[in-house]
Amino acid sequence: MNQLYFSEEQNMLREQIRRFVEQEIVPNGDAWEEDGFVPRDVLRKMGDLGFLGIRYGEEYGGSNMNTLGSVVLAEELGRSSFGGFAVTVMVHTDMASPHLENFGSKAQKDKYMPDLISGKKICAVGVTEPDAGSDVAGMRTTAVEDGDSYVLNGTKMFITNGVKGDVYFIAAKTDTSVKASRGITIFIVEKGTPGFTVSRALDKQGWRSSDTAELVFDNCRVPKGNILGELNKGFYSIMRNFQNERTVLAAQSIGEASKALEMTLQYVQERKAFGAALWDKQTIRQRLAMLQAKVEAGRQLTYYAAWLDSLGKDCVKEVSMAKAFCCELVNETMYTCQQFHGGFGYIRESAIERMVRDARVQSIGGGATEVMLEEISKRSIID
Repeated sequence: MNQLYFSEEQNMLREQIRRFVEQEIVPNGDAWEEDGFVPRDVLRKMGDLGFLGIRYGEEYGGSNMNTLGSVVLAEELGRSSFGGFAVTVMVHTDMASPHLENFGSKAQKDKYMPDLISGKKICAVGVTEPDAGSDVAGMRTTAVEDGDSYVLNGTKMFITNGVKGDVYFIAAKTDTSVKASRGITIFIVEKGTPGFTVSRALDKQGWRSSDTAELVFDNCRVPKGNILGELNKGFYSIMRNFQNERTVLAAQSIGEASKALEMTLQYVQERKAFGAALWDKQTIRQRLAMLQAKVEAGRQLTYYAAWLDSLGKDCVKEVSMAKAFCCELVNETMYTCQQFHGGFGYIRESAIERMVRDARVQSIGGGATEVMLEEISKRSIID
């Protein structure tokens, strides 16, 4: 195990997650792909094992680890080969619930955090809209003050855990008279709140075991006590958590790429063509060798970015590098691995076919590659 960045506790966590994935996820993942969601009892079991509270305080049942703990979880879930399962968990642990951890009041944490860590309740975050993805400031959902409440109106799109979730952290404009980034607030909205509906489940190319939804807020009244963090400061909350989100997506991508390479290396050493194993072809050996080098480089870049974050360093540039590099690399890796699987890699019963579909969104979600490259470029100007 890696001793440069990870503690003994984190290495033990990796071994535990890997065993769980092999025993509980791999044998059942295909059924969840058909169903379109991960069963709640599986998530509760992960909660019982402590996997859903890696970053959170022991007073709520968490392990109080740093960013590297999240990287361990994301990488090992990526190795499951079921991207939909992996992102169901990662949105809950590292994209939605951090808003509560970072900006929630003690009363809000006391109310929600124990159930989120145990898996009794699952959460989602609602930022993306039909016309506003990486451009967070462009959102149109509004929240208008009315007595002791705010009334939300608008639509959220591509929301992971949107169909089956219990608690939603929803971003809305609370002040339209100021610069867009200065008038956004995050609200806690529970399932069943009048005026809040899941308008439809989305049918996706990949991540099919992840339930993804369009959410509609039609005069949805939310008490002021459900404001998460400061009024009109939600944009900065979202930007802060983007670094964590992008780090774990990079780690998940590395886990997926590593698993695909392992599967392909085994396949080409066993598959015979023209009287010899595919492995005997120099071009196949060398292409896979170079991909192994790239994946290891991406892994170390991701570990380094996570380490910087764990120290409280400004690492936007390094995280953006990891997100751009690893999420493009996983697609390059899947393309080659599918190619070397031949016709078998194109039929639905092969794992590599599913992994190709799942990988495609990695360079889009959480900040498209083009956005990441701009983040790097802005920090590369020499005065």
